[in-house]
Amino acid sequence: MTGIVSYGGYIPRLRLQRKAVATANSWFAPNLMGAAKGERAMANWDEDAITMAVEAGRDCLPGADPLSARKHIDAVFFASTTAPFADRQNAGVIAAALSLPETIAAMDVGGSQRAATSALIAALNAVKAGSSKHAVVLASEKRKAKAASSQELSFGDGAAALEIGSENVIARLLGHAALTVDFVDHFRSEGEDYDYNWEERWIRDEGYSKIVPRAVKAALGDAGVEPSAIDHFVMPCPFAKLDQAIAKQCGIAPEKVRDSLAANVGDTGAAHPIVMLVHALEQARPGEKILIAAFGQGCDALVFEATEALAKLPKRTGITGSIARRKEETNYLKFLGFNGLVELEKGMRAEKDNKTALTTAYRRRDMLFGLTGGKCSKCGTAQFPRSRICVNPNCGAVDTQEPYCFAELPAKVLSWSADFLTYSMDPPQHYGMVTFAEGGRFLSDFTDVDRGTFDSGAEVRMVFRIKDFDEKRGFRRYFWKAVPQTA
Repeated sequence: MTGIVSYGGYIPRLRLQRKAVATANSWFAPNLMGAAKGERAMANWDEDAITMAVEAGRDCLPGADPLSARKHIDAVFFASTTAPFADRQNAGVIAAALSLPETIAAMDVGGSQRAATSALIAALNAVKAGSSKHAVVLASEKRKAKAASSQELSFGDGAAALEIGSENVIARLLGHAALTVDFVDHFRSEGEDYDYNWEERWIRDEGYSKIVPRAVKAALGDAGVEPSAIDHFVMPCPFAKLDQAIAKQCGIAPEKVRDSLAANVGDTGAAHPIVMLVHALEQARPGEKILIAAFGQGCDALVFEATEALAKLPKRTGITGSIARRKEETNYLKFLGFNGLVELEKGMRAEKDNKTALTTAYRRRDMLFGLTGGKCSKCGTAQFPRSRICVNPNCGAVDTQEPYCFAELPAKVLSWSADFLTYSMDPPQHYGMVTFAEGGRFLSDFTDVDRGTFDSGAEVRMVFRIKDFDEKRGFRRYFWKAVPQTA
């Protein structure tokens, strides 16, 4: 039996209020006020498609010791149309951050809004064929939109992850189908930041309404399932109530259509089919059937059936938990600044060369990407970074350090500072000493901190984020930061 073994999700905690966007642009585009309801997920300045995928992957593949808990994964697929690197394997960065074994197969999938479902089909086929035993599919998106555009209101940032296998399956694959049709509803050429969108009625009537039903019918036929048997219909769609109309057209009851999460998350692009699927799995019951359809230069459709194992799956944050963990954001200029849509005067302190020593980054990759330190096999002392000599003054053993991952360990703030002089995209710059429950400490940046609510002794967890940008060379560095447990 092949299917989904585990799931995870991540939605950034910031929620940009659509009313703030519409109000700021009302002088130019008063029509936006009609869509100024609810909120959209907004990534922090140090988040991108890679960092959000890592968080979704951690949620999907929990374990106190990633070095052992995730060693069974032998393939990773990363789907996104906003991957940070055009010629560097983004899936490889994610794999390193998740402490996945170097023997895995890795693939980036992009170029379409159905990239995630295409990656999902590829992973399912790989497991079914036996070329992979445990694959993880990650989908993440952080799209830009022009100011005062409808996309600025409707887009959202987020990620989701699925583990695929043949044992302990929580949702077994019944059937799938794919159509590849060069129907251009929008496009983004190389070097462009924004999508160019075509006329909405054409997309609705000639695209969704004619292509999606064909794929759905083929998938249901492959699964041997009647449309009336579908309990959850997952189909991201930018047009109000069109998903219900297509469901009815396919013979599926309109009330089976899943919430698109438009009101409080927004459209997470290529990641959205998987985001919605994870949300459906969080609420599905054993025996229920889930149909997922993703439109984009054709259509992918897959049919799953929830198993008894779904009810036994340990609780995780998922999409529901991420939605609940929110902070309202009304500062539209902060959103523009975080996304590079307005040029800020960063001051002289930002004028430094951020060139990365790629040789050092490679040699210390387990430390930088996996937050791997050491633990003395003689006395059990944990330390970061790993070194040849044990830091325990009563031990001092040489060459006894074994790799020890700190990424999933609970930690506390020993000391901290909020610095307004150091350059930061979100001042003040919070940093300080973090100590881990199992031993070990290091100087860390803090992120997702609400000013005035932070102090020594605060419990924190580690997250994989952007450290800084090398704007001269177009490179970005990643490292781990500490965030409050309440954030």
